[in-house]
Amino acid sequence: MTAAVATIVVALAGCAGGGSGSAADSNGGVDSFGLLINDDNQIVQDALTSLSENACSAENGALPLEIETTPQSGLDQQLQLRGGQDALPAQFAASGSPVVTKQLDEAGQTLDLEQALTDLGVRDGIEPAAISTIENLYGGLIVLPYQFNIEGVWYNKELFAENGIDVPATWSEFVDAAATLDAAGVTALSASGEQGWPITRLVSGYLYRELGPDALQEVADGEAKLTDPEYVAAAQAIADLGAAGYFGEGVGSIDYDTSVAQFLTGEAGMFYMGSWALGAFNDPAQNQIGEDNIGFFPLPEVEGGAGTADQIPANVGLPIAVSANGYNEEVGAWLGCIVDNYGSTSLGEQGTISGFTVNDEVSGVPPLTELVQDTISSTTESTLWFEALFGAKATTTSQQNAAPLVTGALSAEEFMAKVQADLDSE
Repeated sequence: MTAAVATIVVALAGCAGGGSGSAADSNGGVDSFGLLINDDNQIVQDALTSLSENACSAENGALPLEIETTPQSGLDQQLQLRGGQDALPAQFAASGSPVVTKQLDEAGQTLDLEQALTDLGVRDGIEPAAISTIENLYGGLIVLPYQFNIEGVWYNKELFAENGIDVPATWSEFVDAAATLDAAGVTALSASGEQGWPITRLVSGYLYRELGPDALQEVADGEAKLTDPEYVAAAQAIADLGAAGYFGEGVGSIDYDTSVAQFLTGEAGMFYMGSWALGAFNDPAQNQIGEDNIGFFPLPEVEGGAGTADQIPANVGLPIAVSANGYNEEVGAWLGCIVDNYGSTSLGEQGTISGFTVNDEVSGVPPLTELVQDTISSTTESTLWFEALFGAKATTTSQQNAAPLVTGALSAEEFMAKVQADLDSE
């Protein structure tokens, strides 16, 4: 257990029942629909404000929405302080570390949304893919998916057509496509080695296709190690892409924005990335190849592997928990209204995708955004990213050593050993 988590557990250990929120009433629950959220996420704030003024105006009249922001760097401290005082607001942004949110849940601070939403009759208003992702991260439905992203391979349709490349369905076909693009003088795969995580996501993607969707959960549970031969083989598969030159030159110094630009200017044929990149794809000032020229396919299957291509990597983006101590009938009414209306409001007004079903027809949605929404709606099982279940130390080690893995400065065995050593020490 890390020091930060241990501190939170100690602080929460003395919590008792009672009201919570900015102003708790004497009968438990809250007298405002408070939201504590990091200050760099305006989209969720705007969507909830719109709901308070429109679809959920009745609920807002009974329990007014009150938004409080805090810097992301101070969020965990706020959660610790208020959790220890039973003073969490009705809703609060979950910690950036899933393990911290799990500890809050174990201390009785987060509402069991599986039961609450079922009782409210709105459980089906959350996309199965979002539920799968939340359960993978937290072990249960304890946060709401106000934002939701899927990941996969975006590709340049024109370059594929010019070079006679079909959308790959297997890993071998994926490697062949990369080889064909490379031979044509095009960077096969744009990736940010400076950030590292765009590369490690390929490692986990291969792992899930080869070993199945529980591959990294088994590492987290101590049932397997990253140094096991079958895990090293996944790192080797990505190292092989680098050894062949498919990430282009200088991948270790390429930052995120540059990797996006490489793809959107036609310099790269493929780009593994999450749907959060839609903002750039839908922006004509950035997208020089045109939105009609961008296609999407899930990371292909590994021949003979236990995983399938319909198990889509995903993340919740900004998970929001609900206070167990602050829950009352008015909060329940708000939750029901949110589940029924947030998906349509977010997509229609912000052009952003959530993990809620879209219950009303939304017009003017960009084609790529609609493609992602349709993919989410048809997905029932999701997987996590490589570091999702790691602690801070192992996460840093993983991402800092991703570029050396694909440039040949570090072997697959060495890469996995470094990360496993940190997992063993956490």
